[in-house]
Amino acid sequence: MERLDKILANLGYGSRKEVKALVKKGEVLIDGKSAKDSSMQIDPEKSEIIVSGEKLNYRKYIYLLMNKPAGVVSATFDNYDETVIDLIDDEYRAFEPFPVGRLDKDTVGLLLITNDGELNHRLIAPKWHVDKVYYAEIDKKVDESDIKAFENGIVLDDEYKCMPAKLEILNSDENGSEVLVTIQEGKFHQVKRMFNSVDKNVVFLKRISFGPLLLPEDLEEGQCRELTENEISILKSI
Repeated sequence: MERLDKILANLGYGSRKEVKALVKKGEVLIDGKSAKDSSMQIDPEKSEIIVSGEKLNYRKYIYLLMNKPAGVVSATFDNYDETVIDLIDDEYRAFEPFPVGRLDKDTVGLLLITNDGELNHRLIAPKWHVDKVYYAEIDKKVDESDIKAFENGIVLDDEYKCMPAKLEILNSDENGSEVLVTIQEGKFHQVKRMFNSVDKNVVFLKRISFGPLLLPEDLEEGQCRELTENEISILKSI
């Protein structure tokens, strides 16, 4: 059970004061009857709510898959840069969502955005072993010694030893390399720092999958879509 004014305010119908005015004007119907008090307690998942003639599609949580562009930070607010939350529609911002983990400012690709705190914890905690796969372009040749180093656990510049990671070489020569990297952690600039530890630099980085989710080929950078019910169920089963 939740307060009616809180429900409507969270869904973007205005402040609690503005919601109270809507109720007073008779614009809000609960199960076919005019709401009498904006502070009344209702179960939004069981009651039919109509606001100004429009039936409310209530959801407690939202789950978005974004193709993050470069130059945008993975945060809910930033004093200087555009955030991933700035890119989503107002109807989603009303749920106060946040990115699941982070992608660096210049890293592109798959980013989950939700307001489900429990799912967020399960997806980013290393103990759940959720794979995150990145496509990376490297400035030097990558070889078998690098694959073994990643398998053994790269030691970063702060002496933190990463969990074993999978490094797959797609193309490699003296001019540079294309690789896939699979990790189960999310340390600050982790993939870049891992390659720095083997005296190489990442020149382009794109996350192409997160757990069972793949970055859709038809989802342009800066766009997002809602997860399907099946995708949500699979994520929650991790």
